[in-house]
Amino acid sequence: MKTLADRYNPQDVEDKIYKYWEESGYFKSEDKSTKPPFSIILPPPNVTGFLHLGHALDHTIQDLLIRWKRMSGFNAMWLPGTDHAGIATQSVVEKELKKTSNVTRHALGREKFVEKIWEWKNEYGDRIYRQMRRLGDSCDWDRATFTLDDGVSAAVRKVFVTLYKKNGIYKGQRLVNWSGPLETAISDLEVEHKQTKSILYHIHYPIDGTTEFLTIATTRPETMLGDTAVCVHPDDDRYKHLIGKYITVPLINRRVKVIADIYVDKDYGSGVVKITPAHDFNDYKIGKAHKLEFINLLNKKTEMNENAGPYAGLKVADARKKVVEDLKALGLLVKEDPLVNSVGYCSRSGAVVEPMLSDQWFMKMEDLATPAKRVVESGVIRFEPESWTKVYLHWLNNIEDWCISRQLWWGHRIPAWHCADCKQYTVAEIDPTACEHCGKTHLTQEEDVLDTWFSSGLWAFSTMGWPSESEHSVETQKTFYPTNYLVTGHDIIFFWVARMIMMGLEFKKDVPFRTVYIHGLVRDSQGRKMSKSLGNSIDPIDMIEKYGADALRFNFLAHLYSGKDLKFSEQRVEGYRNFMNKVWNASRFVLSNLQDFIAPKEGVKALPKAADLSVFDKWIISKLADVEKQVHEALEAERFSDAATVLYQFIWNQFCDWYIEFTKPIMTSGSPAAKAATQLVMAQVLNRMIRLLHPFCPFVTEEIYSNLPIKGEACITDVYPTVLNDKELLAFGSKHAEIEIDIVKEVITAIRNIRGENRISPAVKLKMRLGTTQLDVLKMLQTNSSAIMTVARLETMDIGADGNMMKCAVAPVALGDARVNVIIPLEGLVDFDEEIKRIQKTIEKLEKDVSILSGKLSNEKFVANADEDVIAADRVLLQQSKDQVVSLKSALTRFQ
Repeated sequence: MKTLADRYNPQDVEDKIYKYWEESGYFKSEDKSTKPPFSIILPPPNVTGFLHLGHALDHTIQDLLIRWKRMSGFNAMWLPGTDHAGIATQSVVEKELKKTSNVTRHALGREKFVEKIWEWKNEYGDRIYRQMRRLGDSCDWDRATFTLDDGVSAAVRKVFVTLYKKNGIYKGQRLVNWSGPLETAISDLEVEHKQTKSILYHIHYPIDGTTEFLTIATTRPETMLGDTAVCVHPDDDRYKHLIGKYITVPLINRRVKVIADIYVDKDYGSGVVKITPAHDFNDYKIGKAHKLEFINLLNKKTEMNENAGPYAGLKVADARKKVVEDLKALGLLVKEDPLVNSVGYCSRSGAVVEPMLSDQWFMKMEDLATPAKRVVESGVIRFEPESWTKVYLHWLNNIEDWCISRQLWWGHRIPAWHCADCKQYTVAEIDPTACEHCGKTHLTQEEDVLDTWFSSGLWAFSTMGWPSESEHSVETQKTFYPTNYLVTGHDIIFFWVARMIMMGLEFKKDVPFRTVYIHGLVRDSQGRKMSKSLGNSIDPIDMIEKYGADALRFNFLAHLYSGKDLKFSEQRVEGYRNFMNKVWNASRFVLSNLQDFIAPKEGVKALPKAADLSVFDKWIISKLADVEKQVHEALEAERFSDAATVLYQFIWNQFCDWYIEFTKPIMTSGSPAAKAATQLVMAQVLNRMIRLLHPFCPFVTEEIYSNLPIKGEACITDVYPTVLNDKELLAFGSKHAEIEIDIVKEVITAIRNIRGENRISPAVKLKMRLGTTQLDVLKMLQTNSSAIMTVARLETMDIGADGNMMKCAVAPVALGDARVNVIIPLEGLVDFDEEIKRIQKTIEKLEKDVSILSGKLSNEKFVANADEDVIAADRVLLQQSKDQVVSLKSALTRFQ
């Protein structure tokens, strides 16, 4: 029989195992299969990106689901892909070109620049795939898709043209987020809001025909050059008499009307706001409602344009300084207040984002949003946790048209051609040769590309070949669409999840997925967001190099609570590396005891003889039944941390710490029949334990599995253990054996605690008395006296009445109705005078702790503001401290 290496080294195993899986075709799914389908589409990471901890969490959840379903008999398909990530990729390549060749994209020209990006993509595009393999992602790599692949491009054109011809897409002028350095509109997701030190400027606006002023406050005084109204609340008595009158905008002497709108908060500041419709999103709405003039002050580089008069050509920051100087000179700047406010910055360029009026392409959203709301309200699509349903619906109820154009060169170029003769657009899936309106041939394709989220919105079906009608495409969609899960973070519910639902319903007439599993963000151990500026970013590949992929994966899954952010701790990852070592060493020990074991022909269906089973065998089988039931229920309910915890406790606390210890005497001195029965149970339980753990920790389990005496072709394709699958074996379990051995465990644990509390060496064999008057308990303890004496290292063991307990350590054991006192005489083992002093000091310290904790928990302010976990932990600690005081005072009485 094979044996495992002395120690588990992930570096020796992981690459080898992954290559074995991939070359064996275990990740592949079938378009036609008798197995039920199960599918997940991977949210595509940026093609030029790196795997970060958020990806690692996201992928670990998906891989767990795929491996579990694959082992549960499903035709499991996990489709991988990468996103061209328009702005991100173009920015990276632009910076690289500037750095290496001192060349700008404009100097290169569009065609050559796009060629450079493709070169970059071909060189670095597979980097994240390599990192995904390191994590253990069991994707169907034959189906890998890129958002600029020909098939996806065909889908993008089809959707754009179809919606345009239904009047669902139009070109118009609206307010957008604008990045000056990138010279493009950007999405809300690419705007990072930061708390920034600013100044609130209070400015006098002269009221026409009077010597009075209205005082208006703003953090962006340069935008006053585009003011076309000032606004007050209609019920504000201070200003009712001014509604409909005019004021003069300083510096440019523009007369604008005083208007009324309930948008204004009359209790904030002076109750008067300036309205700049072309440079503020709220003002834009008011401008539309009141039919105000829209004056754009900026050019594409976010420099002041000709509408800014004498400030034309200045950068925004410089214009602000000059405006403030000029206001001071005119005596119109009342005061300046320091202020910390939220300012939007472009995540790619780092520049302040400016709201700017721009000609863009837009998609109408209202008609698409209605069915997207309905499928969630009716439960066709389920959000987990359910709380995100409200957030999703709130956004759809307040949806606005989507700006789908970007002023970039990398991406899906908009399939619209402008005619120089009739000024109309021809929109077509295939490049036109003539204008569809006038027949002339002077056509120029639109320069803009589509927002990256446009192609991402089609991801669930464009990756399966839509709109192609080839047999492969049709069968793939028939089998795997809609998918079962979308696993993602809450930050892209609006940008991606909602749009995928809309596009799926519009073009496939069905939802793209049944369940949206929303996980939290990965934060550092202090709960802070990870960022380069804080220096707390962690590279998951570094963690894999240091501790192995399985330890990182298990760390995520063991602490994954529905929708909550996860605090990342390297110390915990190290702890789970120790767990992998524990699994390895336990397996190694079991295999060393199976050297003379002959694997039965029946394999996993082989059953022991009931008469030959020890109570320990029956106990571990019964515990296995509980574990299989609990893990199945937890996975079905998406309680992944519960499943991980159950497995951890069973493997470490039941199998390794107890079952192996209990059965050592049977392995060394038991009868041949008893040894053979225990060997079979060991082999069968280890087999199931490894299979249960596989979706969580695939590498170490596959390596162990390959060395098992009872096994199939590979762990990844073996059957996932359930109570139903294992009912014949689990029938040998015994609840009576569970009760019996659980009492034995509690007794041994009490003895070990007494050793620890009294600092008695494990090498010293103890005399012990078990005090009980319950006949059934007495019988159980007598039956298992040999195991108790061996495992607890006892010299003698008496069972009966409590007797004299002076100068003894006493630990009461209570389990169900069973009551036992573990009594160990300490004379000759401890210095009672020193122990009394130690106990008194400990009691004194504990009583102080009790006083402090009681004070904290009775403080209403603390309870109202503290984290729930902190309060719960303090309550547990308080009760433990109180119990310890009672126990120590009892010991003090016996020692004196």
